[in-house]
Amino acid sequence: MFNRSHSLSERLDALDRAAESGGEFFTPEQHAAISRVRESAAARRALSAEHTVVGFFGATGSGKTSLFNAVVGEDLGASSPRRPTTSSPLAAVWHPEGSSELLDWLDVEDRRNRLGDFAPKAGPLILLDLPDFDSVEASNRAIATRLAGQVDVLVWVTDPEKYADNIIHDDFIRPHASHSAVTLAVLNKADKLADADVPTIADSLAELLCEDGLTKVKVVPTSAKTGLGVDDLRTAIAKVAAAHNAQTVRIEADLDTVTAAWADERAPKDVPAKAKKELDEHLATAAGAERLAAATAAAYRKRLGQTTGWLLTSWMLRLRADPLRRLGLREASDDTGVHRTSLPPLDAAGRARANKGLRSYAAAAADGLSPAWANAVADRAESITDTLPDALDRAAARTRLPAQPSKAWGILTFIQWLALLAALVGVLWYLAAAFIPGALTPLLGADLTPEIEGWPYPTLLILGGLLLGIVLGLISAAFGGAIGAGVKARTRRALRKEIAATSQELIVEPLSELRSRYGAFLDDIHAAAR
Repeated sequence: MFNRSHSLSERLDALDRAAESGGEFFTPEQHAAISRVRESAAARRALSAEHTVVGFFGATGSGKTSLFNAVVGEDLGASSPRRPTTSSPLAAVWHPEGSSELLDWLDVEDRRNRLGDFAPKAGPLILLDLPDFDSVEASNRAIATRLAGQVDVLVWVTDPEKYADNIIHDDFIRPHASHSAVTLAVLNKADKLADADVPTIADSLAELLCEDGLTKVKVVPTSAKTGLGVDDLRTAIAKVAAAHNAQTVRIEADLDTVTAAWADERAPKDVPAKAKKELDEHLATAAGAERLAAATAAAYRKRLGQTTGWLLTSWMLRLRADPLRRLGLREASDDTGVHRTSLPPLDAAGRARANKGLRSYAAAAADGLSPAWANAVADRAESITDTLPDALDRAAARTRLPAQPSKAWGILTFIQWLALLAALVGVLWYLAAAFIPGALTPLLGADLTPEIEGWPYPTLLILGGLLLGIVLGLISAAFGGAIGAGVKARTRRALRKEIAATSQELIVEPLSELRSRYGAFLDDIHAAAR
C-alpha cells in the first residue's frame, strides 16, 4: 500500500485528471464507477460535514429492521402508517440542523428526528434503515445498491442462516472490500444459536469477510429479541461517529476501490533504441535506399565521365539517360514537401517490409502498457500504414543527392581540350604541309615537318594529344569509380537520415504521445490512490 502523502482534495483532483486523460480507455464498468465516485464525493463534501450517515444493510429475514429499532431505542416503523415494510429508507436523525440537504441528496423522505445525543461525543448522526438488498423487488435492490455507495458507514447485518450466502458477499460486501475502516459487521439473531456456537459462527463470518477483503472488521453478535450485543453495536457506531472523519475515510476508501485496477501498474521504460533502429532499417529497405544510392553513384560517374572523359568518346555518355532524372529525383532537397519522385509505388514485398517494421516498433511501444492502452497503440500504428508509402517517397524527394561532380574537375576538362587542340594542330600541320606548303614556308623554311630525335613535331602533337586525352579519361574514370563508392555511401546515409526523421515524426512521436499520456495517467492514478 502507498503512504498517504496527498490530501483528499489532491487525491480527488488527481482522479479528475486521470478520468480526463484515460477516460477513453475505461471499460463501461470502470467509467461508471469512477464517475460515481467523482460525483458522489463532490456532492457529499458540499453537504453537511457534521453529520455521520450510517446505513443498515441486510438480506431478507436477517432482522435488520428489528435491530435498527433496538439500536434507535424505539420501533419507528410502528408509528408510521407510511412505512408498513422496509421498501423505502427511513432515517433516524440526531441533531437534525443542517441535515435536510444531505437527506435530500440521499433521497430519503421518511425522517424521524431524535432528541438528545445518540451517545456522548457522537455528534450529529443519521441512521438509515434500508430495503433488503436481496429483495425480489428490483426497486428495493436499486435503492440499497445506490445508498451503499453514498452512506459514510456501512453496517452489514447477517444472520446464522444467510451469513455465508454468495449473493451477500459477491454482489454487496466484496465490492466494498476497501471500506474496512467504515464497515461494521453484525451477526444478528444470535439468540437462535447455542451460547458455545456464537463465537464459532462469528469467527466463520469474520473469515469470509477477510476473504472478501475486509481484513479489519470485527463481527458483533447481536439479538434484537434479547438485546444481546445491541449496546456493543451502539458503542461501535458511536466510536466511528465520534471520530468525525467517516465521510473522509469513506471517500478515501472509494478512491482506493476505483484505482485498484491500476494501483500496482508502473510507467513503462523507454522504448529500446534498438527498436527504432530496426524500424528505420525496415523502412530504408522498403524505400529502396540501396537502389537510390546506386542510382546517385551512377549519375555521378556518368556526369564526371561527360565532363572529364576523352572528348572523342565522352559525348556518347550524353546519349544515356541520367539515372536520377529517370527516377524523378533531383539533387537539391525538396524542403517544401510537395515534390514527388517517379519511383514506382511500393510493391507487395516493400509494403510488407514497411508494415512489419511499423508493427514491430508498435509492439515495442505497447510493451508494459495495460491492455486498453496497448490496443490503442496498435490501432494508431495501423492507421499509419496507409500513409507510409507516400511518406517514404517524400523522404526520398527531400534527400540531397550528391550526384554533381565538383567544379574543381573543370581543370581536367580544360586539359582535355588542350590535348585535343594539340592533336588537331598536328593534323592540320600535316594537311597544310601536303596541300598548301607555301603557307608554311615563311614560318618553317624548306623543312615543313621538323623532327626531334626522329619524331616529327606534328606526329608528337597528334600522339601526345590523343594519349593525354585517353590517359586523363582513364584516370578520371578510376577516380569516378572510387568517388562514386563514397557518393553511394553518403547518399545512403542521407536517405536513411531522412527516413529516420520521417519515422520519428510519423510513427515514434504519435506512439510516444500515447505512452506519455499513459505515464501521466498512472501518475494521477497513483496520486489518487495514495
